[in-house]
Amino acid sequence: MAIEWKEENNQLYKKLQFKNFSEAFAFMTRVALEAEKMDHHPLWTNVYNTVEIRLSTHDAGDIVTEKDRKLAKKIDALL
Repeated sequence: MAIEWKEENNQLYKKLQFKNFSEAFAFMTRVALEAEKMDHHPLWTNVYNTVEIRLSTHDAGDIVTEKDRKLAKKIDALL
């Protein structure tokens, strides 16, 4: 799953599709654990096998920062 992050509307964005809901939810659980460690949480949605993720830093005025790029790399490592 080599889908690149897009930077748009002051957010990093990625859309992922998995085999089924269970795989999508398991991925989200892994991401949640990493996000909690960083105290940096994504805006995301999940419908069946599709997960859409948006990252921006609220404390910096809802723009993309290095914190978002670090979380994006951690997310990619979980794929």
